[in-house]
Amino acid sequence: MSVKIRLARGGCKKRPYYRIIVADARSKRDGKFIEKIGTYNPLLPSENESRIVIQQDRAAYWLGVGAQPTERVARFLKKFGIVAQAAN
Repeated sequence: MSVKIRLARGGCKKRPYYRIIVADARSKRDGKFIEKIGTYNPLLPSENESRIVIQQDRAAYWLGVGAQPTERVARFLKKFGIVAQAAN
C-alpha cells in the first residue's frame, strides 16, 4: 500500500480550509484517511502562526515509514524543518 501525506479540502465555497492527512494513495481527495496530522488555512496572513499547524513528531514518523508527501505538503514540512527524505 502506497501512503501519501496530502491535503484534504474542507470549508465552503470560496472559503477553503485544508487538513493535512496521511492517506492511501488510491483514496479520494476528501475520502478515507489514516490520520490527521495538521491543518492549513490559506485565508490567514502568512505571518500568522496558526496558518499552518503540523504535529511534527507524527509527520516525521510517517516520513520514516515511507509516506510520500505531495509537493505542497513537502514545502510545509521543509518550512518546519522536517526534511522529506524521499521527496523529489
